[in-house]
Amino acid sequence: MRIRRILAAVFATAALAGLGLTGAATATAATATADSVTPASVTPGECTDGGGTIDRSTPVLPTCRGGMYNGQTVD
Repeated sequence: MRIRRILAAVFATAALAGLGLTGAATATAATATADSVTPASVTPGECTDGGGTIDRSTPVLPTCRGGMYNGQTVD
């Protein structure tokens, strides 16, 4: 009987520890992706301030070429 109680306590502790580690890993991953998000489009000023030039020869929208926002659309 005592062994069952000990095993139940060990399993409960392991389960709670697993949930804690999973939550911490999820929070770390969410923070990492939130910090490295680049905007879908940039303003002309952001493009030139970031060291790029505006390429207006693209068919749909102008694109920032070079610099920090290389390949981003400009609106």
